[in-house]
Amino acid sequence: MTIFDRISEDIKKAMIAQNKVELLALRNIKKELLEAKTSKEASGNLTDEIATKVISKIVKQNKDAAALFKEQKRADLAEEYTAQIEVMQRYLPAQMSDAELTTAVKAIIARLGATSMQDLGKVMGIASKELTGKAEGRTISEKVKQLLSGN
Repeated sequence: MTIFDRISEDIKKAMIAQNKVELLALRNIKKELLEAKTSKEASGNLTDEIATKVISKIVKQNKDAAALFKEQKRADLAEEYTAQIEVMQRYLPAQMSDAELTTAVKAIIARLGATSMQDLGKVMGIASKELTGKAEGRTISEKVKQLLSGN
């Protein structure tokens, strides 16, 4: 069963259970997935890889929104976004630990023969593709920079 199919099934379950937070989060994901399905990149075929990218993007946006609401002392809205994030993360692969990320990035660097910060773009291109959904882009970038600079 694809991620899209799982979300469709879970929307039905959330409707029956009258779980408003879960229903809102799942409908948001489904809307974005339907838009992604019609994009040029997917060309009508929504793979789990594309779905993972879309869900990761939504989670990041919600984290940013929750942080902004916390800054503005709107705890009610921040909690709402945080609750939606928890629902959405069920459909993402487990996040890599720092040690796992270091190992994965070192393997990519070794495979590409990268030796300096001049190779940053080349390493980031591969690392972003391979680690999508397993680690946040910012974390991957920081780890690549750290390993290429020799720190």
